[in-house]
Amino acid sequence: MWRMGTRWDWCCPYCLSLLLFVSVSIVVVPTMSAGIMIVDRPSGRHNIIVNFGDSNSDTGGIVAGTGLPIGLPHGITFFHRGTGRLGDGRLILDFICEHLNLSYLSPYLDSLEPNFTSGVNFAVSGATTLPEFVPFVLDVQVRQFIRFRNRSLELLSLGWKKLVDEHGFTDAVYIIDIGQNDLLLALYASNLTYSPVAEKIPTFLQEIKLAIQSIYEYGGRKFWVHNTGPLGCAPKELALHPHDDADLDRIGCLQVHNRAAKTFNKGLLALCNNMRSILKNAVVVYVDLYSIKYHLFNNYKDYGFENPLMACCGYGGPPNNYNAKATCGQPGYSICSNVSRSIIWDGVHYTEAANHLVSASILSGRYSKPRVMLQQLWRS
Repeated sequence: MWRMGTRWDWCCPYCLSLLLFVSVSIVVVPTMSAGIMIVDRPSGRHNIIVNFGDSNSDTGGIVAGTGLPIGLPHGITFFHRGTGRLGDGRLILDFICEHLNLSYLSPYLDSLEPNFTSGVNFAVSGATTLPEFVPFVLDVQVRQFIRFRNRSLELLSLGWKKLVDEHGFTDAVYIIDIGQNDLLLALYASNLTYSPVAEKIPTFLQEIKLAIQSIYEYGGRKFWVHNTGPLGCAPKELALHPHDDADLDRIGCLQVHNRAAKTFNKGLLALCNNMRSILKNAVVVYVDLYSIKYHLFNNYKDYGFENPLMACCGYGGPPNNYNAKATCGQPGYSICSNVSRSIIWDGVHYTEAANHLVSASILSGRYSKPRVMLQQLWRS
């Protein structure tokens, strides 16, 4: 039997899926793609990613920052051990790193042999844009970045090696994957009523705007912004909130959750368009993860999945296999026979199989506005 992880579910209500914010390269010979100026970099440079977010892209920050143990069954599929990731294997961020031939990003908070040669990850599970119940909100993550940048440059001036230099920070891809936990908290506080949530969304977006502006002030010039996914399709949400058919959309997801997500995403797209127009020499790309993930739920059979609204790891069986008193890793849980046939791992977070498909769609460029592929932002 797999070793059971200890209790971490205090962050689960705030750890639903969405992901990434990316920024990139800088100037030598400009070319144009989809109306965006793309620039070639000097030879000898390699890609750098700086990531901000929540559990969608947390590669161990919650473990390093709180000491909260996240062991098996999390990590069962690929790493075969607990890494601090909430899932059975690799995250979307991991697949992006693989595609770019980068090492997986070490958490900023990791004190034991971190590897920052490919960049750094500030994401922490449960993170929000606004201060709530976790210490590592987006504003704190950005301040950690500023500290990391300044300290790296200081150590380089003292002769240290293998740290990101000033050109590297300017040439980096800045990823922000955040906002879904704010939406969930607002939904819970409003008893799943849409209007009070919609009224709060501008405050969430304002924090993301301030984060972009702060990163820009410290040299970031290219941003890859992922919107939030269909929160109403999460087995956890379906299991926790009593509902009838009128509360569900045509594929069985909670309508109020997805309506709130769409409203947030509409505002995020407008924010990205605005940032692109006012930040000189900045590239801001918005990526529609909602459409990618909803397509997966809607067409699950085409990709070899089964029971799309049911968690693989959990307790309770159909229809959702989620129970707050016996979540994945707690006494009583069980794991489905074939994880690769599940979209959702633990009621909240996506499986490695689903993350692989989502990352392929992201990297295709078909869901980007303006339409550009991530790899085009780095030109060697």
